[in-house]
Amino acid sequence: MDIANLDWIIIMSFLLLTLLIGLVVSRKSGENASEFFLSGRNMPWWLLGLSMVATTFSTDTPNLVTDIVRNNGVAGNWVWWVFLLTGLLTVFVYAKLWRKSNVNTDIEFYELRYSGKPAKFLRGFRALYLGVIFNVLAMGGISLAAIKIGQVMLGLTAFETIAIAGTITVIFSTLGGFKGVVYTDFLLFFVAMAGSIGAAYYLVNMPEIGGVQALISHPNVAGKISMLPDFSNTEQLIMLLIIPLAVQWWSAWYPGAEPGGGGYIAQRMLAAKDENHAIGATFFFNIMHYALRPWPWILVALASLVVFPDIASIQDAFPAVSEDKLGHDLAYSAMLTKLPTGLLGLVLASLIAAYMSTISTHLNWGASYIVNDFYTQQINPSATEKQKVNVGRLATVILFVSSAILALLLTNALQLFDFILMFGAGTGLIFILRWFWWRINAWSEISAIFVSGIVSVLFNMKVISSLLFGEAALIPEYMKFPMVVLITTVVWLMVTFITPAEEKEVLLSFYKKTTPGGPGWKAVVGNEKIEKSDWSVPSGILAMLLALLMIYCLLFATGYFIYGNLQLGTILTLTALISAYLLSKVWSRIKVDVL
Repeated sequence: MDIANLDWIIIMSFLLLTLLIGLVVSRKSGENASEFFLSGRNMPWWLLGLSMVATTFSTDTPNLVTDIVRNNGVAGNWVWWVFLLTGLLTVFVYAKLWRKSNVNTDIEFYELRYSGKPAKFLRGFRALYLGVIFNVLAMGGISLAAIKIGQVMLGLTAFETIAIAGTITVIFSTLGGFKGVVYTDFLLFFVAMAGSIGAAYYLVNMPEIGGVQALISHPNVAGKISMLPDFSNTEQLIMLLIIPLAVQWWSAWYPGAEPGGGGYIAQRMLAAKDENHAIGATFFFNIMHYALRPWPWILVALASLVVFPDIASIQDAFPAVSEDKLGHDLAYSAMLTKLPTGLLGLVLASLIAAYMSTISTHLNWGASYIVNDFYTQQINPSATEKQKVNVGRLATVILFVSSAILALLLTNALQLFDFILMFGAGTGLIFILRWFWWRINAWSEISAIFVSGIVSVLFNMKVISSLLFGEAALIPEYMKFPMVVLITTVVWLMVTFITPAEEKEVLLSFYKKTTPGGPGWKAVVGNEKIEKSDWSVPSGILAMLLALLMIYCLLFATGYFIYGNLQLGTILTLTALISAYLLSKVWSRIKVDVL
């Protein structure tokens, strides 16, 4: 498609401004590793919250949502909506614990909570396992989405897209460090939101669509607008709602939605001014991420069913797209080609913003693991601050190149989402309990990681999968994920009880530093002279439930208002307001007094 001069001006202005921010903060960010990876631990909640939102607004996110909606309807989004439970548990229970731990990365937690060679191995292994392998997988999916956008909207080859977008992102990531990432996220958030909302409004009101009411009554769309699965379809109900709500949210590790907090969410909590700013940042992120942001993507996905009802129609419209990149997720980019001059430039800039924000975060986060938890622990314990920064910059480049190569081999975003979700199945419960149950040790986590990975690989092998799962097999296909969780959980619990507990001195030191409280520490703390504090977890869980009701009500209310059901939308909005009022009363019990 032809891009007008105005669109190019908007895009280039945005790119230059982003690079300028990276250059401005580069001098300060290069002073030491703490500045490069955590910006001196002095970030306010609103800036960190916006950064979290911008980071999770990736180029592959609207593609993923489009893929889900076209295959399973709006209700299919429960596969990620359910992670709100994980997010709010992090807000009201774990955010302040992470900030009090004062570690540089969430992987450093291992040698704070555990001891000896198993703890050292776990820290180094997880640094590479998450910081490199899983991180490269996640970035590969993000770059794949950028490739599809480049092919459909700009006529670029896969290599050209990666080379252009990646070079700019790597430059400001290596120069600006974490501060550069967060400051540019502030700009990227507003550009990305404006682009997604503007695109949805224009596309839904195109003559081919005819507005929201015509859209939701269209034969291709009417059966896909429900926000809940069809309760008469048992298999769909189990796959889309029951398993996510009953098992998935607490059992699976996924970037940005780790049970107990972790990854780049933990990195932002650790960079906060204090515990209250950590709580505020994560709460703001969850409201924006789940309650408000999904609907522009959902509307474009529904509209695409009218214009491009199947993959064949996408292929006919864009014959230059290679067959290995064809999929339902391509429909989002295909719809954006219909935008007018000016808005097209803004939307393209927003997609570039989404890409740069997420990739830069993953690069800085992954590099922080490599430097803090592998290089300085396993290779060069006496490394200077300058050496740490330089290794971090080198790691940033290597991580990006690796993910770019992977992106060239992938086909669609949903396959990667399912793989990462399955590969981390069963480990989540440990991340939740390790703060509150003294008996969990390093071997618990080591066994869970390896068993989950091995069982996931075996269950996805064609021979074994066909024997165990499917229509003619012993177990329904939708039970694959719960089976991985069950096997992993049984194994790590057995390992926990047959291996020695951590040394009491280590457990007491961890408890004194983070003060998690609760009955799970009585066996360790019982007779010790430790200053007791009120256990805030019950209040935290109550706050979580109230916030959960509030945000889900806002999510559904927004949808019903869009659909034109004002009565139900109003009822849900009022319920959300009541929940918010009750939450404000509980909040005071959780808030930390900061000197």
